[in-house]
Amino acid sequence: MKRFYHYEFVVPIEAVDDNGHVNNVAYVQWMQDVAIAHSTSVGCTAETQALGATWVARSHQITYLRPAFEGDRLRLTTWVTSLRKARSTRHYKFLRLSDDTVLATGVTDWVFVDAASHRPRSIPASVSGCFELVAAEEV
Repeated sequence: MKRFYHYEFVVPIEAVDDNGHVNNVAYVQWMQDVAIAHSTSVGCTAETQALGATWVARSHQITYLRPAFEGDRLRLTTWVTSLRKARSTRHYKFLRLSDDTVLATGVTDWVFVDAASHRPRSIPASVSGCFELVAAEEV
């Protein structure tokens, strides 16, 4: 189990908007990408698919602290803080590596659903067991 999952990347020009910094839509895409990568790395994606289920986002919250720019090297860290009934809470932190500045933080409320009916279903132990929860005071 990986409690914290880290992904490092360089901001591409395609992520930059007319204001000259990373567009807010890019942050949401990166949050989704790192959530899937973390899930895959611990076997959750394969188990979820084997059960005929999937995860859908119920809500995203992002707090922007500083802008990111083309060429910045970022570390995106994610971790899971809760798994209850059909829902999971996942957190994110965007860090610029050149100066250790936190650029943004985020939270996604994910819902575990049946892939055919699209109805929420309880998260089975085989899925919840893929993640070790991180308490708020550990971050």
